[in-house]
Amino acid sequence: MNRTKSSWLLGIVMVVALVLSACGAPAAPAAPAEEAAPAAAEEEAAGPAELPQIVPIEGPEVILDPAMFPTEFSEAPMLAEMVAAGDLPPVEERLPDPEDIYVIKPLNEIGKYGGTWRRGFTGPADGENLMRINSSSRLLTWNYDASKIIPSLIKDWEINEDHTQYTLHLRRGAKWSDGHPFTAEDILFWYEDVALNEEIWPTPPNEMVIGGEVGLLEEIDDFTVRWTFASPYPLFLDILAGHNAVGVGPDTEGAWNGGGYMPKHYMSQFLPAYSSEAEVTAKAEAEGFQSWLEMFSYMAYLPHNPDVPTMGPWKTVTPVNEAVWSEVRNPYYWAVDTEGNQLPYIDEIVVTLAQDSEVLALRAIAGEYDHQGRHISISKLPVFLENMEEGNYRIDMSRAFFHNNVVSFNHSYDGDAEIQKLIQNRDFRRALSMGIRRDQINEAIFLGLGVPGSAMIAASLPSTPGEEYVEKWATFDPDQANALLDSVGLEAKDDEGWRLRPDGSGERLRIELAAPANIGWEWDGMLEMIKDHWTAIGIWADLKIQERSLFETESRANNHQLAVWTNGGSSALWLYPRHVLPVNLVEAYMGPDIARWYNSGGDEGMAPPYPEMERALDLFRQGYGVGGDERNKLAQEIWSLVVDEVWQIGTVGQGAGIAVTSNRLGNVPRNQCPAQHCRTPATSHPPTYYFKD
Repeated sequence: MNRTKSSWLLGIVMVVALVLSACGAPAAPAAPAEEAAPAAAEEEAAGPAELPQIVPIEGPEVILDPAMFPTEFSEAPMLAEMVAAGDLPPVEERLPDPEDIYVIKPLNEIGKYGGTWRRGFTGPADGENLMRINSSSRLLTWNYDASKIIPSLIKDWEINEDHTQYTLHLRRGAKWSDGHPFTAEDILFWYEDVALNEEIWPTPPNEMVIGGEVGLLEEIDDFTVRWTFASPYPLFLDILAGHNAVGVGPDTEGAWNGGGYMPKHYMSQFLPAYSSEAEVTAKAEAEGFQSWLEMFSYMAYLPHNPDVPTMGPWKTVTPVNEAVWSEVRNPYYWAVDTEGNQLPYIDEIVVTLAQDSEVLALRAIAGEYDHQGRHISISKLPVFLENMEEGNYRIDMSRAFFHNNVVSFNHSYDGDAEIQKLIQNRDFRRALSMGIRRDQINEAIFLGLGVPGSAMIAASLPSTPGEEYVEKWATFDPDQANALLDSVGLEAKDDEGWRLRPDGSGERLRIELAAPANIGWEWDGMLEMIKDHWTAIGIWADLKIQERSLFETESRANNHQLAVWTNGGSSALWLYPRHVLPVNLVEAYMGPDIARWYNSGGDEGMAPPYPEMERALDLFRQGYGVGGDERNKLAQEIWSLVVDEVWQIGTVGQGAGIAVTSNRLGNVPRNQCPAQHCRTPATSHPPTYYFKD
């Protein structure tokens, strides 16, 4: 037996041993109450096809009782030196007012200051790499297992009885990374000058619209704002804590002009309203931008701009378009541990460019990264396990409740009339889905740890229509697939058995499958397998493996026919719907022109080509204004449509994810909330991570 084969088998044995020694399944990551229930998690753990996670989800605790707040404060040595030199105010003056400070009890112990957290990234399109870590800068957040909403920059709130009015109180004394006060002005600036600016947002973000009316935001005082809606909006706190334009913060959404607030004192210089069109246009041209709008979006995004102030724990030093992207501690970060030590513990984060995911994996195996889950493929698990001692790291494992790997049809594709007709034919979509050997993909790429099936999330969650939808149109059946392809006018084949275009040209039918390179999910390998599987149904596939930024540009330009991506976030559908329905302009793999139609209220783009999709979008709109039980019923119908109509082809989902964690690093949970609204690892509060030596 060769070494590669024996290593692989050893890895599988070790994986099985780890699973058998598991402590039990965690509570489901549960953002909106309707999306999670402990019973659902227990059901999932017991399901015959589902793998329990190694340990329950764990994490630090945010202290909410002011009586438990520390009254004396300490700071990192590097900041103490700046204070001594007169370059920085004392720590007490940099933190919020004592009663408004943010206090975090670390997972295991009080940490030590210092050190550089080493990571890897794949290029300028990989901004999420650090922005997930910086996501404590959102307005509200979730506790570590996402079972409840907890304060963040908003310290507390009041809601009226019919959920039409939300009064939000900010932390008094909190400051931006440049020392400027964070106030209601920063939220009003984003609302009035950005979200309601038709040059920036032709139509306001969907999350601030309910019942067809845009919510009204008012400043009550310097530290209080009030949202008022024309119709009940019971989901609004969840929205403020989610990943969307209204709550996640500009560090994450600034490039797309979202986030719910922005530093007015800095960003106003890039808007015509605060100077003139001529002045900001001249400034944009001098900086090499095509327009002031392009400049504004670029300057608002922390990975791009070292000068933009942040409310996050670290601030950019060198930008994401460099070979080494780095961040250093924010001296004004507004959180402390239970002993009064200002966070973060770690001085800086340095992220080094890897030319591809293979290089990134090799560096991780060699122990060159301190904590990295992003771009680490489960297929490498045997090798990681074999090298743990030498690399001085451990392997942390978690499992998603969504479908990791889906192939989405672009339902607004219009680059080829014949291909467009086929994509918009559900029998064609069903046939392609039934032409895939999912069990082979699961074993070859995901070590047998995933759940083969449709694009649906875990069937045990209360928002799904039932177990039968896991396999609907998602089992390998070449006979039925071939019959369906014949029925849609693709009976003719060439001498090699490949189906011909239905236009009578005699040319071979070629279907394009696009994927981003170097993501870590090994989608290129998965598509190679799908291409091979489709030989049994006579469908030729052309693979387009593209650099991520090119992939995203091509997707938004409506150029893809089919594209692979995760449907991450879909376990909390209303908090992150973009991977299930064509509702988001940034990621609209299921049809960018349909997303334009949805976001413009039908004034632009392309209407859904099927009544079923229009029905699903209507149900989705309704969901924002109803409570949990009713929202679950809407979600069940949406999922039944998504699966039955095969708007996406599911392959292998709910798979295990792994992270490599240095044994030198402390307070890192072994299992973290694996959901988009958690902004993994944000709910584990990376500012509490520390180096033991």
